Amino acid sequence: MSLSDLHIDEVPAWGQETPQTADFVRDVIHKETVIKEILASQEDLRTLLARIQTIQKEVDKLTSGNETLQMYIDNLTVQMAKRR
Repeated sequence: MSLSDLHIDEVPAWGQETPQTADFVRDVIHKETVIKEILASQEDLRTLLARIQTIQKEVDKLTSGNETLQMYIDNLTVQMAKRR
């Protein structure tokens, strides 16, 4: 909408926004808010992923330790069986 399309009674007052401008500003603000929320969610996901990777490393380490202990127990069992 241009000013030439408006009649004198329809021209917005000085400093008053036209409806299209108000909608545009509202849309831009909404988009900025959504983008900020997406970026915050992405950062939260990165944090969770890092924590999951740390926990997975701990689980792998404990699993390896358990396997070593199981071999030790199996060897002791075999040695005890040979002594009988």
